[in-house]
Amino acid sequence: MDEARLIEAGTPAFRRATLALFAAGFSTFAVLYGVQPLLPVFADNFHVSPAESSLALSLPCATLAIALLVVSPLSEVFGRKPVMTASLFASALLTIAAVLMPDWHGFLILRALTGLAASGLPAVAMAYLSEEMHGRAIGLSMGLLIGGNALGGMVGRLLAGVIADHASWRWGLGTIGVLALLAAVAFQFALPASQRFRAHRMRWREVPGTFTHHFSDAGLPWLFLAPFLLMGGFVCVYNYIGFRLLDPPYSLSQTAIGLIFVVYLAGTASSALTGHVASVLGRRKVLWLAILLGLVGIALTMAESLILIILGIVVVTVSFFGSHSVASSWVGRRASSDRAQASAIYLCLFYLGSSLLGTAGGWFFLHYGWAGVAGFFASLYVAALLVALRLTRLPPLPLS
Repeated sequence: MDEARLIEAGTPAFRRATLALFAAGFSTFAVLYGVQPLLPVFADNFHVSPAESSLALSLPCATLAIALLVVSPLSEVFGRKPVMTASLFASALLTIAAVLMPDWHGFLILRALTGLAASGLPAVAMAYLSEEMHGRAIGLSMGLLIGGNALGGMVGRLLAGVIADHASWRWGLGTIGVLALLAAVAFQFALPASQRFRAHRMRWREVPGTFTHHFSDAGLPWLFLAPFLLMGGFVCVYNYIGFRLLDPPYSLSQTAIGLIFVVYLAGTASSALTGHVASVLGRRKVLWLAILLGLVGIALTMAESLILIILGIVVVTVSFFGSHSVASSWVGRRASSDRAQASAIYLCLFYLGSSLLGTAGGWFFLHYGWAGVAGFFASLYVAALLVALRLTRLPPLPLS
């Protein structure tokens, strides 16, 4: 391994790469999750149920998850940066187009296409960092990428909620599309070209093997399962908390609910901090503690006090982004080859958790209220905790 060509923390190349990927993460999460506070608005305007309104988020997550398995091998042929750049521009433009669609089904089709377009960023970005960053820098850089996700999710939700309250949801989502377009331009100019990537011709009959061999690793299958459970629980909290807080005794406005998403800033900080701590203390020691924190957070949301509910959402957010930062960087370290494919499997399950379990949470909310959502979350996080404890038995990898 050519150490001289690896990017070290604190260098100009590190700052450019992390700035670019922070902007990319911001854009992807903003266009995907900016609709989340609008789900009650969709239910009211289009006369659909809470579970049906969640399709505005679940459908793009599902198409993204499936497309990851195709797009990641394409990045082995065309290169990391070109695929990511095309993804960012396409998803931004489709978001702008979606606000012009007058009917619910047409809107959902464009949302599904947005997820398809966005698939070129997440796994490829993880592969880029795994290839270009030194082992001492990858935890922090992955944390900053996920921090961009958190900030994008927060700003997207906040803008959509506030603008919808004062103008319309179309203006809110359109603003997100314009910001995503600006982020794509920043990414194009800031990201350093790959130094360690070597394009190669893809023989498509060999593609399945580039995915399946990862399941023979002692740790990767468990790391692939973790995001399905963690993201599934996390997205349920944000999908249905708006429905709870719009109703009495809280009766919050759409603006107030949008402001609650400012707690995503806690995710921005916790992802970078937890990623750095895990690089120092070891991922095995940090992951299960981060997940356990999520169970504390969901318990707090069961209180009647609005302050405790918001505190619980903060704790759940810190838990999720911290554990995601640790698990995603761990995948990059354990996959010695076909890193884009390993990242694609991880993120496929990540977004399938958001899509399938996020929609399933609507059934629990419809039949059991917030207690049903909290119980569903707890069952998923207990399962994730068992996975994390299983991973503590893995020996640490050498630093490189």
